[in-house]
Amino acid sequence: MYAYQKQTTTTRRLHVVQPKPKASNVVFNKQVKKKKKNPAKDLFRMAVVFSFLTAYMTLIFPTAFNRLISNVFSPFNLPINTTQPDNLAVRKFKKPSADMYSIANPVTNYLSNDMFNNRLLLTPTVQKNHSEVTTMYQTGEIAGLKHQIQDLMKEYPMIKPSIYVWEYENGKYLDINGDSLYSAASIIKLPVLVRLFKSIEAKQTTIYDEMLLTNYYQSSGSGNLQYAQTGVKYSLDQLAKTMIQDSDNTSTNMIMAKLGGMDDINVGLRDWGISSTYVRTWLPDLKGTNKTTAKDIAKILYNLDNPGFLNINSREYIIDYMSHVKNNRLIAAGLGEGALFVHKTGDIGTMLGDAGIVYAQNGKKYIVVILANRPHNAPQGKDFIVKASSLIYKSIVD
Repeated sequence: MYAYQKQTTTTRRLHVVQPKPKASNVVFNKQVKKKKKNPAKDLFRMAVVFSFLTAYMTLIFPTAFNRLISNVFSPFNLPINTTQPDNLAVRKFKKPSADMYSIANPVTNYLSNDMFNNRLLLTPTVQKNHSEVTTMYQTGEIAGLKHQIQDLMKEYPMIKPSIYVWEYENGKYLDINGDSLYSAASIIKLPVLVRLFKSIEAKQTTIYDEMLLTNYYQSSGSGNLQYAQTGVKYSLDQLAKTMIQDSDNTSTNMIMAKLGGMDDINVGLRDWGISSTYVRTWLPDLKGTNKTTAKDIAKILYNLDNPGFLNINSREYIIDYMSHVKNNRLIAAGLGEGALFVHKTGDIGTMLGDAGIVYAQNGKKYIVVILANRPHNAPQGKDFIVKASSLIYKSIVD
């Protein structure tokens, strides 16, 4: 029995079939000839890569970093245009070329949402061609007026003004810190109003559309809608009139929400070629984070008469609202008898301003924008604006 089992086991072992080696194993067993390295080609490749990295780090990266990345992580460094000294790229490279700016910011020309974490990311440093918007032609400064204003500024050393004046007859102007960035206060409601009528002209809404007042929209500060009964519908006509004439914050927020929010206002400003003005905060903006310049506001006022920018129907509504502003204690208080002033005021305590178009009885017409930084609620701010307005009026009209 034992011998049979041993034989059977031996027989089975004889019939075990060994696996054949795979073809792939045979291939890997062959000796593969190594390619000889070409030091010249390797050196050329390294030179190309090094040149590219050097160009990127010295030319493209600083522009991209200061125009986009630093704005996300640093709320205190917000370069608005290439005239701002806080922009490191501007200090080093002055004004970037259109090609360089396009490489560093490839989506600037078509990006619609330019806000991130409530911060403005991209603004156009390279001026685009805007067929609708035109710029005031400047022939020369208004003789003697600048010296008069500078003497007035010496009487009010606590007031830091930005003033821009432009008269229609022959294009003479006054510019004192006209490009400096100031808090917009309620003057930001002017571009909001214009954006509303641009939306109406595009048939995105109508002046008769209604919005429901809710607690969500009610905002403190100026205006009475913050105390109004909720659940009531208001037409855009009513909201726009209240926004301008009463400087109502609640109606402003409702209109901005209807248009698509703060981003929509910023996109509109960029499309018009207004590069420094922007909205960052829903009203009331007591910290003054919504910014503008005197020249930007003057350019918007100038284009109210431009038929390529606004149609006659939009212009009539806008002029009607702005000719019935209830606050007439600033620039209007310094005008001569019978003068008509179409304007919008702004006040956040530390900045007091007024901007509009003056129509004198003798046919003279001029744009005037005065923004005045001051100690909080200091009455000297109002006094300065009234006296400056009087000097400007007498220099141009009388």
